[in-house]
Amino acid sequence: MRRSDLVRLPRKGRVVRTSQIVFGERQHLLRVLDSLERTHIGPSRLGTERRTLEELIHARTVELNHINLAWDQKVGMVLRADSHSDLLEKLSREAPKEDYYLLRLISEHPRVSGKTLRRLAAHEYAAIRENVARHPNTDSKTLAKLARDRSQPLWYLVAFNPNTDSSLRRKLQERMRKLGEAPRSK
Repeated sequence: MRRSDLVRLPRKGRVVRTSQIVFGERQHLLRVLDSLERTHIGPSRLGTERRTLEELIHARTVELNHINLAWDQKVGMVLRADSHSDLLEKLSREAPKEDYYLLRLISEHPRVSGKTLRRLAAHEYAAIRENVARHPNTDSKTLAKLARDRSQPLWYLVAFNPNTDSSLRRKLQERMRKLGEAPRSK
């Protein structure tokens, strides 16, 4: 997981716990449980710590299902390489905006449609917009819109997308060239 995946958007002084964060916590707890079970400690302590970790893992699973019902099953559907674009569209439409992890997976899927990517291009999570900017199924109109996004430098990813309009690609490549030139000193 990238550090940027641990997005924290303030809402009235509180941190939003997105699926990306909760899933990362659950994965970490599972690794701790695996480590614990390979450790030589007394059976009483092992049992106590195992129960505590299993309760925490279960709590994260409940939290994921609170964000999006049947979360693990939906993630499993998206992870299938043969998932159809209609299924990906349906899952992305039904997913709450806090389900960053599922929506990010959809935005990376090779069979996701341009229509779904167009909608995901407006999501608040930067990693989703980055995936849309680099995805080969993203249409040129969506790419042009992403290139104008001032909240992050998506234009760089758009410059390398094969669907970017040739005139926009030239402008973006010119911008890259200018940024790459060192200022000349006399």
